[in-house]
Amino acid sequence: MIDLKNLRRAIEQLAQEKGIDAKKILEAIEQSIAAAYKKEYDKKGEIIKAKFDLKSGDLKFVQVKVVVDETTVRISKEGEEELIEVDLSDTTILPKYNSDKHIFLDEAKEIKKNIAVGEELEFPLETMDDFGRIAAQTAKQVILQKLRDAERESITSEFKNREGEIVSGTIQRIERGNVYIDLGRAIGVMFPGEGIRFERYNVGDRFKFLVLTINTDGRGPGIILSRSHPKFVTKLFALEVPEINDGSVEIKAVAREEGSRTKIAVYAKSDTLDPVGACVGQRGARVMAVSSELGQEKIDIIEWSEDPSRLIMNSLSPAKPKSIEILPNREAKVVIADNELSLAIGRGGQNVRLAAKLTGWKIDVRSEAKPEEAQIGGVAEASVEEVKIVKSETENEKSE
Repeated sequence: MIDLKNLRRAIEQLAQEKGIDAKKILEAIEQSIAAAYKKEYDKKGEIIKAKFDLKSGDLKFVQVKVVVDETTVRISKEGEEELIEVDLSDTTILPKYNSDKHIFLDEAKEIKKNIAVGEELEFPLETMDDFGRIAAQTAKQVILQKLRDAERESITSEFKNREGEIVSGTIQRIERGNVYIDLGRAIGVMFPGEGIRFERYNVGDRFKFLVLTINTDGRGPGIILSRSHPKFVTKLFALEVPEINDGSVEIKAVAREEGSRTKIAVYAKSDTLDPVGACVGQRGARVMAVSSELGQEKIDIIEWSEDPSRLIMNSLSPAKPKSIEILPNREAKVVIADNELSLAIGRGGQNVRLAAKLTGWKIDVRSEAKPEEAQIGGVAEASVEEVKIVKSETENEKSE
């Protein structure tokens, strides 16, 4: 049995708890009650609507009929059956007249003078409020589904405007490598490839995440989160560095091997402003705050330059190249002092590899003592995909 007396209170409570418009909840309930009525009283061929008055508590049922004429419906002669199958997907074929759903214009005008074809007439039905166990279960199922849809739509709409932003959440559970995060009104998911390598996630731990994308098709997780995406670093710096937030300093490119090391190239719009110093902060406070959020990931901050030679030299920091030769096809040969060769190449070639990703150039690091010999791990080239990522990140930051 459906308890109509407590319905208003339930609607108000759901609207407040779930953040859903009370009108949508009422609409879901009316549809569910109408569905229960049709099932219980065998009104399947009719269009039934339930109307609930929240103020008075009155529940009414009406049968809806659409006003038609000979130009809008197909009319079969008495005793005549359609022997030819009709292709219902063909929009040029008129629907068949059904007395349960249609009313002819002449008849409708006797009830309402100014009515026109296409409008609807409502006919009151006997009010019922006890539909039995099966009908009540039908109503309950429809209500729950409508509420889930409305809640999902509300949450998706809210987070859609936050795509590409930072959110904080608490680890709720971990299933098959997928980390589910409680974001307050919603649950987000971080897939295995979106986490930081070697970072441990335990239930109850709180982290920051990048809202990577919002799934609006109703299938699968709705809010996809990331901690490994290069833009996560960009957004963390925007939180810590006022000059980035107000646009006076730009992050031009990011190259990242999450959990290990990141390089960012920054640019100041004013010659009087030091972009690297702004990002590092007093006594390194700003960069340390970002590094701490990333699990102590090392961060190199270099100054951006439109001059390829200057940019490539800066990108190999902390090493200081002696000379650079720009070659065709975005290739560069860089000569480094012997005592800084290991710094330029980095462990496992990481430093030169990140420099290539950051600049989009193929970089060949050579020893000052033996410039004719290629160094093991000293040659690195960014893939086409990595160059695209660097460019898209730069373009996105400009548009924002």
